[in-house]
Amino acid sequence: MKIAVLGTGGGARAHIARLAELGHQVHVGTRDPQATLARTEPDMMGTEPFKDFLADQPGIEVHTFGDAAAASDGLVISGIDGHNAVRALSAIADQLAGKTLIDYAVPYVYQHETENPWPTPWGTMPKIDPCDTDSLGEQIQRALPRTKVVKAFVTQEQTTVVAPQAIGGGDHTMFVAGEDTGAKQQVTDLLKSYGWSDILDLGPLVCSRGMEMYAHMHSAIGFGLGGHFGIKVVR
Repeated sequence: MKIAVLGTGGGARAHIARLAELGHQVHVGTRDPQATLARTEPDMMGTEPFKDFLADQPGIEVHTFGDAAAASDGLVISGIDGHNAVRALSAIADQLAGKTLIDYAVPYVYQHETENPWPTPWGTMPKIDPCDTDSLGEQIQRALPRTKVVKAFVTQEQTTVVAPQAIGGGDHTMFVAGEDTGAKQQVTDLLKSYGWSDILDLGPLVCSRGMEMYAHMHSAIGFGLGGHFGIKVVR
């Protein structure tokens, strides 16, 4: 299957490598392919230059966001950060029309000012905006009415999304939400190919609000444990 992954950060790379391992033809989208491939220094998170990552991933094609989306058979994974996602995806609405778009971003606002900051090992915890009365998933769907948006992957680190067995032998829960039943099934099938067995459909896309707001709780648990973990919904 031809699958597009939009973004070149650590999360996107986890999906790129796993999809290629599963035999899919992966089309990577970035804002400026030439600039992305010309970088020789790690990014602000210490991630190696993308061209170095590609050296271990033969056959991966790098395009603009729009060209990558157009090359997919119908499934697009967005690794675009929450702050820029609506703008970047709106610009390629025609290429995304009729396709399933998986959004896993949290709408973080970094370097915000607050009277009561939450100190973390890597700086002040960003705030989530929108929150409570809207979500990034819903904003993307409104901006892309011809696209089937599914919120998924957001409650876990992407390295664990693509390899759930790394935590508790894979016995933990992944969530999906969206308006289109067929699109959610498509995402569920992908998750099963990754190794997930407990996939919970939360219902309509409004449930993106809960998944995005959970990000703070996920961080709190991670700080307490000092490592990666999974969560299990016990029925």
